[in-house]
Amino acid sequence: MGADRDVEAVVSAVEVLREEVERARLPLDVPGRPAAETARRRLLDQLDDYVLPRLRSLDAPLLAVVGGSTGAGKSTLVNSVVGGSVSRAGVLRPTTTSPVLVHHPEDRHWFEGERILPGLARVTGADTGEDQPGTVRLAPSDTLPAGMALLDAPDIDSVVSANRELATQLLSAADLWLFVTTAARYADAVPWDLLRTAADRGTAVAIVLDRVPPEAVDEIRPHLASMLREQGLPTAPIFTVPETALDGDGRLPAESFARLRSWLEALAGDARARDIVVSQTLRGAVASLTGRAAELVAASHEQQDARDELAGAATAAFEDAHRRVADGMTNGTLLRGEVLARWQEFVGTGEFFRQVESTIGRWRDRIAAAVKGTPPPAEGLGEALHTGVAALLLANLESAGSDTARSWRRLPGGPAVLAGVPAREGSHPGTDVERLVRDWQGDVLELVRTEGQGRRTNARIAAYGVNAIGLLLMLVAFAQTGGLVGAEIGIAGGTSVLAQRVLEAIFGDQAVRDMAAKARARLLELADDLYAAERARFLEALAEHTAPEDQAQRLGAAAAGLRTVSV
Repeated sequence: MGADRDVEAVVSAVEVLREEVERARLPLDVPGRPAAETARRRLLDQLDDYVLPRLRSLDAPLLAVVGGSTGAGKSTLVNSVVGGSVSRAGVLRPTTTSPVLVHHPEDRHWFEGERILPGLARVTGADTGEDQPGTVRLAPSDTLPAGMALLDAPDIDSVVSANRELATQLLSAADLWLFVTTAARYADAVPWDLLRTAADRGTAVAIVLDRVPPEAVDEIRPHLASMLREQGLPTAPIFTVPETALDGDGRLPAESFARLRSWLEALAGDARARDIVVSQTLRGAVASLTGRAAELVAASHEQQDARDELAGAATAAFEDAHRRVADGMTNGTLLRGEVLARWQEFVGTGEFFRQVESTIGRWRDRIAAAVKGTPPPAEGLGEALHTGVAALLLANLESAGSDTARSWRRLPGGPAVLAGVPAREGSHPGTDVERLVRDWQGDVLELVRTEGQGRRTNARIAAYGVNAIGLLLMLVAFAQTGGLVGAEIGIAGGTSVLAQRVLEAIFGDQAVRDMAAKARARLLELADDLYAAERARFLEALAEHTAPEDQAQRLGAAAAGLRTVSV
């Protein structure tokens, strides 16, 4: 290992990385999320179970994890090596459901605390035969040399998923992986996936080939050695245990595993040899951290991209609604149907507008009569305008919500977020729209009063009525003919010209233009506030499924910091 200060630097860098890995969140249900979550959890487990404990306690006993496939004889092998029944063995599967850690009594203090495998509670005493999930049983043994411990792990291909996960976790906590397989199953796919991972991470591995028919040793052993070379484990020692009958205690005859036992005793008794194994595995584990962190960085970027796409879809939907409202205010849409009919009633006769092109003189007479005479009732026109504006705002509000929901259903992560969108609080959106339009109409009337401060102007407004002048201002604000066709153009044109002439006679042409612009701007402002509140419901749900914006950057920085130090 390097100097103490080098190790301290590595510990500090690994602690920073561990903090960022623990803090990392992958809340959006994008396609790569399950694999990324598994990788994150396993990375965090190895940091807690092995890398940090080993860096902080380089002189701790070597931990050899005995792992392998179902029925490979792991527990029988452990019991045979230590010369006692420390791990449950039998024909029922799975047998080892809670790991058993066998250690020399002098090494107990290394394992009874949370130095390694902090997520597993410690239990002691004989195996009662009852499953104890979430525990590791400590089994002291005088026959196991001090300086080495054996951990009997659950099957790596157990039918119980929790056992498989635990087995994978324990293998990542090993200084040495003692992989047990059989002559019949040594080429199975599942163990080789883990063996390749061990090779990629530099983990020290030894192979126990169990239950080998004596006549098949010369054929199977070379084939297994060839496979190990191909998978990047050319130096992994292979120990063969011939197929043989167990003794009365259910253990292997001593001569059948004598070579393995001698190797383990030599390793336990040679501090330098242990250091070599520990150093190989620890260096490999630390070296693998940056690449594994990079996978988490990539997953964080995927989360951010998905979040941005969902937020962008919501923003685009409500921006489209804003644009449609703005267009509806200036393309003549609001002057169709009921508003046109009520306007004709308001000025006295529909015949006037049908003949509007016949003589300019009639325009002058009508304007003079409108300004000097008593205006007709405005209630019908005002109600028609109110209804039209409310319908425009509500239709686009609902459309924006529907468009957002439709987009989210097809975008990665969207359906789960959509399911969490909170319900609207308070009144129905239609009620809010009605209130908004009334507020806007009140603002328009206040605008008329504010602009009509002069005595002469006040008199004209009083003669015609504030409500009527306000209605004319609303008509002027909306009267553009871009969206009308046929006879409607002439009617709307007459609406715009007559209403504007009346207002100009009272306020002046520039003031009328300014007032119309203010009226439109105020309606859009109120509409945007309403739409922002509706959009906030979607964004609130999205925020609950969003990782910190700087997550990928922080993970990348932590990984980069680790690359600057060495073990």
